[in-house]
Amino acid sequence: MNKYSIGIDLGGTKILTAIVDNTTGEVLCYTKIKTKRNKSEEKIIRKIIKSIKEVLNEAQKDISEIDSIGIGAAGQTNREKGIIINAPNIGIENLNIKEILEKEFNKTVFLGNDVEVAAVAEILFGGGKDEKDFICIFVGTGVGSCIVQDGKIRHGATGNAGEIGHIIIEYNGRKCGCGANGCLEAYASRLAIEKRIIEELNKGMKSDITNYIKENKPIKTAMLRKALSNNDETTRLILDEASSYLATGIASIINFYNPSKIVLGGGLINGIDYFYERTIELTKERTLKIASSGTKFDRARLGDFAGAIGAAMIKEYRTNFS
Repeated sequence: MNKYSIGIDLGGTKILTAIVDNTTGEVLCYTKIKTKRNKSEEKIIRKIIKSIKEVLNEAQKDISEIDSIGIGAAGQTNREKGIIINAPNIGIENLNIKEILEKEFNKTVFLGNDVEVAAVAEILFGGGKDEKDFICIFVGTGVGSCIVQDGKIRHGATGNAGEIGHIIIEYNGRKCGCGANGCLEAYASRLAIEKRIIEELNKGMKSDITNYIKENKPIKTAMLRKALSNNDETTRLILDEASSYLATGIASIINFYNPSKIVLGGGLINGIDYFYERTIELTKERTLKIASSGTKFDRARLGDFAGAIGAAMIKEYRTNFS
């Protein structure tokens, strides 16, 4: 087996592609390409292929020196066939990405959900290394999670276990990208926060965040952090609202599953300390005392690279751990 693999974190705002050391999880080099909403599948595919070629060139590696290619996609996936079934935040549906990339690079390609592969990275190198039963929850463009039981990822009957972003927290509530109403993702994700801020601005609410946002551009986590640091009341209120919903969802999961640890990651968690800390505080308040007494909280330790590292390690994990 070659020493290096390529991992691709395919998310709602970026494609992060990295060459990763299979033994240590170290990132040799990486490239990050922005993705825009409502782009065609063909453009997304071209960007993925471009990112792989760029990272190989940057590392001065030939594809023959790469063991495998792994992809973590923000959406529902068919792992065995390598098909991205539905990824509403990316704009992909029923795409056989495995077939396309294997034809292009003549390398075995592995596919998983984005939070699933981030959990792989945490199991092997991060906050889940010494835990047998934990849940990995990532909050960014969307909200996703992964269940780890007895040290192994649990996929469920149809391979879609852990969709915390689509538990219903408001009956007949806000429309979610999946088509349902009232999903947690429609209340606690960065996209949900962005929509709420725009709603309030359209109502005439004043906010410091108008100094950073650009027309037809997403409101990024860094912008939220800047506005919050300037004591912007609108941003704080909407972040409070989102963290309250997120805490409600996490508390429900703890009461139901009783994990030993909750590992939290993603752009909002990694980028805004206030949001992370308030979510944990509210979660503890809303969880049954006996259940919460055995649950620890931790941030994902691999940061922005968790998805790419985990994607690169899919082959290793499925061969030796699952």
